[in-house]
Amino acid sequence: MNFKDIFKSDFLEAITDISIADIAITLILAFGLGMFIFLVYKKTYKGLMYSSGFGVTLVALTMITSLVILAVTSNVVLSLGMVGALSIVRFRTAIKEPLDIAFLFWAIGAGIVLAAGMIPLAIIGSLAVGITLLALVNKKSHFRPYIAVIRCENHETETQVKSFLAANTRKCTLKSKTARKGEIELNLEISLKDENTDFINAVSDMNGVKSAVLVSYNGDYTS
Repeated sequence: MNFKDIFKSDFLEAITDISIADIAITLILAFGLGMFIFLVYKKTYKGLMYSSGFGVTLVALTMITSLVILAVTSNVVLSLGMVGALSIVRFRTAIKEPLDIAFLFWAIGAGIVLAAGMIPLAIIGSLAVGITLLALVNKKSHFRPYIAVIRCENHETETQVKSFLAANTRKCTLKSKTARKGEIELNLEISLKDENTDFINAVSDMNGVKSAVLVSYNGDYTS
């Protein structure tokens, strides 16, 4: 047997028949798992603008991955060609939220495991991942942080504002300070004692305060 005969081997040309029933079951289960991933994504999304298109992508990605794995497992030559084709694919869409990467890998992983025939692992694993994400992402912090943006006229007013906020909030920490001629801008991270935010109204009514803004803050973005 020479080098050329290797590529004429029946082993490389062998194709495993996939029944219509197996294809239907795989696609139905992939659709179900994709919808479950979509619902978990919708419940745990914390970004500024929710995109339903990304959720639909998760469903489609689960089904497409299942089809690819079914094709790969049916033919050795096809699997080699598929690897080569996928290696040249480049995705240019930016991932806006770090958690979106986890959902993408979840959809791909569920499709791979499902098409490999490990249905209990795909279902139980997806349920475990979904419950974990729902529990951790939707867990509310005991203290919700806020950013207070205060614009005042002078150092005396700045001192009064800091003292007032320290007395009326649980925590008040200076994050940044910008000084301009005739104006000082303060960015203060604060934690509320309760849900009452009337103190910011009192700050805006102080002499020397030009404006007072209170913004909810989670460490990544404001909303």
